[in-house]
Amino acid sequence: MKPVQIALPDGMPVLSRGKHRNPRSGGCFMEFASYLAGESWSDHPACTHPVLASLARMVNDCTSDDGRSRLAVLIPSVIGLRGDRPQIETLVSLRAAAAALPVVSVDRQRALAVGILSCERNLKRLGIDTPETSERIHGALRQAPDAEKWARDFIASVRSWSHSKFTPRTADSILRVSVQGIAEACSPDPDARLHDVLAGAIADCRAVLAPDPLSAGISDAAVAAEAFAAPSRRLR
Repeated sequence: MKPVQIALPDGMPVLSRGKHRNPRSGGCFMEFASYLAGESWSDHPACTHPVLASLARMVNDCTSDDGRSRLAVLIPSVIGLRGDRPQIETLVSLRAAAAALPVVSVDRQRALAVGILSCERNLKRLGIDTPETSERIHGALRQAPDAEKWARDFIASVRSWSHSKFTPRTADSILRVSVQGIAEACSPDPDARLHDVLAGAIADCRAVLAPDPLSAGISDAAVAAEAFAAPSRRLR
């Protein structure tokens, strides 16, 4: 479900880059998630899967000041998305890389094409080969055929590649190249693309970690409106 944009209550601190000591000095995406979840103020809260939280921090920091407020409606939807399902790292990485590949610079395209092929290999290892993930992989690669050819040639030249593992460090590298690449790309409205990457990754995680159709059907906008109201009153 695509989140509906809502106006945040007056008095709610504006999302901003980096870490903040407390809500009165502002906050980033994940700091407000920790606040709404009732945890200690932190940009690494326990309420969200570490890879999804990492993507949220990167998107928060790489979105422009004007565009960052659009991310706020997504904050409540990351709360409770945690667990040890092994495909989460790969799905979040694939979501970001597939969105970035068509618009980033050539060097980044090559790195991301290798990353996408790594995601494809790891999903197959995990026994996950759905039409949706297949189309995301091949749809992205079709938009950068030169990068795909370079990546396949590179992989063929590295004998150890077939034995390498998809680790949290692999995911972090893919996310950083993707998010920074989108933010710096000469493309229309990079803020919107970053927003959609995060929203899509949240949906991917929700499908795996919270498949209950009743909870999945709740409007993010409605949750945000209710969740933001109480903190807004407390901060005044």
